[in-house]
Amino acid sequence: MSDVYPLILIVDDNPINIDLLLNILKGEYRFGVAKNGAKALQYLETKKPDLILLDVMMPEIDGFEVCSKLKADPRFKDVEVIFITALSDAKYIAQGFESGAVDYITKPFKAAEVKARVQTHMSLIKMKEALNRQNIILEDQIKNKTAQLQEMFNATVGGMALMAESRDPYTAGHQHRVAQYASDIAKNMGFPADQIEAIRISGLLHDIGKIRTPVSILNRPGKLLKAEWELIKTHPSVGYNILKQIPFPWPIAEIVYQHHERIDGSGYPQGLKNEEILIEAKILAVADVIEAISSHRPYRPALSIESALNEIKSHRGSLFDETVVDSFLSASENNPRETVLNASPAPPERTGKKGETEVEMFSATDGDHNRRFEN
Repeated sequence: MSDVYPLILIVDDNPINIDLLLNILKGEYRFGVAKNGAKALQYLETKKPDLILLDVMMPEIDGFEVCSKLKADPRFKDVEVIFITALSDAKYIAQGFESGAVDYITKPFKAAEVKARVQTHMSLIKMKEALNRQNIILEDQIKNKTAQLQEMFNATVGGMALMAESRDPYTAGHQHRVAQYASDIAKNMGFPADQIEAIRISGLLHDIGKIRTPVSILNRPGKLLKAEWELIKTHPSVGYNILKQIPFPWPIAEIVYQHHERIDGSGYPQGLKNEEILIEAKILAVADVIEAISSHRPYRPALSIESALNEIKSHRGSLFDETVVDSFLSASENNPRETVLNASPAPPERTGKKGETEVEMFSATDGDHNRRFEN
């Protein structure tokens, strides 16, 4: 994106919808307009927008097909697409993400929602560009990088993490705490400083994919539909797609992609096992579950520290790597002030229906996002 106003391409076969979007967003952006999928593809032969607002239900070529064609073209695969649609079913939303879209806006339009979603993704684009520029500088000056450059890099990463957490007030600070726990585990395992830094950055960004999960699902205190749960489970893949184009000196995108994998193959999204999972991701998995159990969520209270420790102990060697679990337990005993053991006391465990306790209701496979769901 240049210093001039960002260019947004609006694609919709209904002129009323086009006029509404132009009125909502006027003054902050430049615009291109296409009234069907074929004209949108024709427009892209001469101009490359910063963002595309793409209708789903259009004659001849629907939005899903247009988006798939864009993502298959090397010239436009990095252009972000937000679907505009009246289809609110979770399966259509998931289909949109699978075709390459980054978000969706529902009809009828709400001006505040349209502005917020567009601004969020414009901010993300700017941050990705800033990270790219920063990494180029770091690569050129790797032998003499200064504290100022490192501070700029950390501020950019922190900004990306904060942007994701700001959508979900119930998990504020979650990524920073996971990053700290994971770093402590890595230090206790004797990892070199460079690898510990990779784990720290991965911890800060491991839930960046939640930026594309509807807030109404993240903050819901009750049960989820199965389709909604499947949508939440896309966040590691979404995070991977956001981060893979950034030239980090470490495999940050892969670590984020694997942080919900489990060594017995029961995790997601790839179902990896044992040595197929990066050691950094194995560490992140334990840190993520420990922080999740001991923190409040809208669908359950914070559980006790004993519950957190018992959870990873009971799944040592089945879900979690034995060496990683042993390292965390050792760090907890030797440095309690620097671990989750110094967290605020949790409320008493509550009993669910049919005698289940909150510990029994928690699933280490699902980690931070575990909730019962309805078919």
